[in-house]
Amino acid sequence: MMESSGGTHLNTSAVTSKVGIARIFQAAFGCATFSLVAHRGGFSVAYGTFCMSVWCFCFAITIFIIICEFTLFHRCLTISWGNFTAAFAMLATLMTLTAAVIYPLYIPFSCHSSGCEVRDFRISASVFAGLLFFAYAMEVFFTRAKPGQVTNYMATVSGLLKIVQAFVACIIFGALVNGSQYNKYAATQWCVAVYSFCFAVTVVVVVLSVTGRTAMMKCPFERFVVIYTFLAVLMYVSAAVIWPVFCFDRKYGSPHRPYQCSRGSCPWDSQVVIAVFTYINLVLYIVDLAYSQRIRFVSHP
Repeated sequence: MMESSGGTHLNTSAVTSKVGIARIFQAAFGCATFSLVAHRGGFSVAYGTFCMSVWCFCFAITIFIIICEFTLFHRCLTISWGNFTAAFAMLATLMTLTAAVIYPLYIPFSCHSSGCEVRDFRISASVFAGLLFFAYAMEVFFTRAKPGQVTNYMATVSGLLKIVQAFVACIIFGALVNGSQYNKYAATQWCVAVYSFCFAVTVVVVVLSVTGRTAMMKCPFERFVVIYTFLAVLMYVSAAVIWPVFCFDRKYGSPHRPYQCSRGSCPWDSQVVIAVFTYINLVLYIVDLAYSQRIRFVSHP
């Protein structure tokens, strides 16, 4: 004989709450986007393949989250569910924004001799890609920590900024390996060390939060975050000064784009991208430092 547990086994609020509805839209827009691209839109070039990978990855994780919350299966997992969903929502927002910008820029929209059907599919896919980004951005807006609220670390401004910082660092790494000539001087190699160290520690902070292992640290987690963020600001200040000097000063590099540089394979272009995103990450770490000194959060959902 089975006895009633006195509770429900399905969580209907997972699909009826504001966050749940946003996730339903994410799944619908994501499915529509990659279906349009796979059917006739096309994604043969490298940028198109990247966009397709982003949409498929985000769709798969979103479906996993919806199923886990609807069936309450996430209670059986050994991770901090609130930190995991907050971190993924921020990451998906950045990834879908990137894909929504890249796809219409690098995929041709011209009509062929057989007609304009392919172009129409690509336009439709671009529209749904933009809607997908807004759906993920809405989840971040709904789940972000409110002033004075005790919540999961990844839902705070500092936690969300950690995802953005790591994402920006990935852009910097992409430019570094694209013929940036960073190994030309010891000073620029120091900048690479700065980017690598800060990225690695940021990932460690995110992983510890998502896995709910912050209590394993010898010192309080919030204190560790503040100290590391302060150190990251100092290191990025040095990189923000050194990189432009050794890349764009006439003594070491060139202040102007060399005329013989071809589009897509010019070291000077990569150096500009690295300089711009170095300053962006510096600003992000400064803002992070300001917020991380007054956050209140819990390690587990």
